[in-house]
Amino acid sequence: MIEINNVSKSFGTHPAVKDLSLRMQEHEVFGMVGTNGAGKTTLLRMMCGVLQPDAGEICIYGESVYDNPKAKSKIFFIPDDPYFFPNSTPIEMGEYYQSVYSDFDMTRFLHLLNNFQLDKKRRISGFSKGMKKQLAIILGISSCCKYLFCDETFDGLDPVMRQATKSLFAKDMEERGLTPILTSHNLRELEDICDHVGLLHQGGALLSKDINDMKLSIQKVQVVFANDEQQHRFEQQCDVLIHKMQGKLHVYTVRKSHAELEMIMGGISTIFCEMLPLTLEEIFISETEVVGYDIRKIILA
Repeated sequence: MIEINNVSKSFGTHPAVKDLSLRMQEHEVFGMVGTNGAGKTTLLRMMCGVLQPDAGEICIYGESVYDNPKAKSKIFFIPDDPYFFPNSTPIEMGEYYQSVYSDFDMTRFLHLLNNFQLDKKRRISGFSKGMKKQLAIILGISSCCKYLFCDETFDGLDPVMRQATKSLFAKDMEERGLTPILTSHNLRELEDICDHVGLLHQGGALLSKDINDMKLSIQKVQVVFANDEQQHRFEQQCDVLIHKMQGKLHVYTVRKSHAELEMIMGGISTIFCEMLPLTLEEIFISETEVVGYDIRKIILA
């Protein structure tokens, strides 16, 4: 488990991360979302020991990460803009990482290069942005590290490569217990792969929740009530997070399980009623509006 305990980091007078605490469980995909400047990249760099926190501590298996080669050996970090040695080729980068990570699987690395149709002897400087991101992911997977930190994981990848990357993560999670930590500006990219999501804003964590728990506990319903009394009865029985009206049609987001909401609606007289599934983005919009944040400034759709 990764424990982030009251961590802060500033650059000059600018606070990038402020008293942030999170827990990241093993064998789960943890997604971090937020706008530019939310602190995602700074946090990842502290998590892999590149930056030292000004305050607080980041631990893996109870050991501090910073200046700790044993802890760092469990981590492979893929930055948003991966770095490769000048004039290097994929095979040369593979050989370098093989010298750094004792469990690096060269056979699998070459196999993945072939599957992704990346020429092992071509200069990486001639690769597109997407090809460079593919190579970085292949290197990370082949390192056989316990934790894979990916900054803007799917940026630059086409839809086919995005799905291939997700499949690689799923395979290694099942076979060797990989724990991916992913960041993105876009919740839609993370919804179908993450088990747990944290929302960062202005250096702090607004939310950190299990996706299934969120989806089970928040519902959306469209309803036209038979009369005002029925609307009043409904609102008394539900914890209403968001209420919007379009003519006579009421659209509610409520904090109830699906079964609880069905039971309530069974006792309400309506002309029309429909319960709708919520996307992860809609769930975060609901949660953040409750605590007073304008979601349009927090998440880029």
